[in-house]
Amino acid sequence: MAATGSDLRDADCRPRPPVSFELFPPRSDAAALALGRTIDRLAEADPAFISVTFGAGGSSRDRSLTVLRYMLEHTAVEPMAHLTCVGSSHVEANRLVREFLDAGVTSFLALRGDPPEGAGPDAGIGDLGSAAELVQLIHRVQEEREPFAQVGVPGVPGASRIRERPRPERVAVAAFPTGHPRSRSAHQDVDALLAKEIAGATLAITQLFWHADDYLGYVDRARAAGVTIPILPGIMPVTTPARLARLAELTGVEAPAELAIDLEIEPDPEAQAELGVAYAAKLAAGVLAGGAPGLHLYTFNRHEAVLGVLARLGLGVPAQLVNERNTAR
Repeated sequence: MAATGSDLRDADCRPRPPVSFELFPPRSDAAALALGRTIDRLAEADPAFISVTFGAGGSSRDRSLTVLRYMLEHTAVEPMAHLTCVGSSHVEANRLVREFLDAGVTSFLALRGDPPEGAGPDAGIGDLGSAAELVQLIHRVQEEREPFAQVGVPGVPGASRIRERPRPERVAVAAFPTGHPRSRSAHQDVDALLAKEIAGATLAITQLFWHADDYLGYVDRARAAGVTIPILPGIMPVTTPARLARLAELTGVEAPAELAIDLEIEPDPEAQAELGVAYAAKLAAGVLAGGAPGLHLYTFNRHEAVLGVLARLGLGVPAQLVNERNTAR
């Protein structure tokens, strides 16, 4: 039996923490070919899942579904589909969930979504006003597709029992260690996560943060409020000063001065990449030491930086496993 992410062990015999990745749909045929190669490389890291972003209102639906299907057909990785409330009616969201389930995708990341650039905070919000409502819809659609049924009892002629409804593998939601842009307080951020768990979320993945204490403090507040689901830290290896500045602009989260200065004064792109990987690895090590249940790495559709982070942490896949997979192919 092939090893899974939770089965792999480091040299000191401690369980290897699960890792996962995020991709976005390719924007051209050439990008699609490159992304296929990236997925193949990421799959060698034996991730728990790989999530694929989804444009508001289904603007990248076909491309997202193509990437998810590629994973289903060519890898052993569990694909996770993003879904957003923005730009989607209740009927449309219901149809999209069914489409993903019919394709074999059983894990989802439910997001409220961002409004169009320059629009108000509630622009594009239709029937579904929150990620918690979207979580409920995902479970409801699955239950409607797979209702209760009678199944026979092996060895007992004529006997039957109720078959349990299958549920989605994972229904993940976003968490905000440094605060949601529209949140009025840290307590509101935690309350929102608790509401998502009550709605049926089974996993939380954090958005951008740059300091381990931001994540660890958020987890402490969430646990004190009653949140019990795993909270995965989302780590971004940022390898250029332009990308770092753009992230700060998009998220409103101030870039760490240490990394910003180092990237700005370093002229060599390879050295810049090394700086970004080193910072992300240090951040990842800090949250793992504080008890994080794993790592979720944002890839920017490239494998080099995120695999570099895992290598620095000693979490790369053993060569024996890679060789076994290559032989199996």
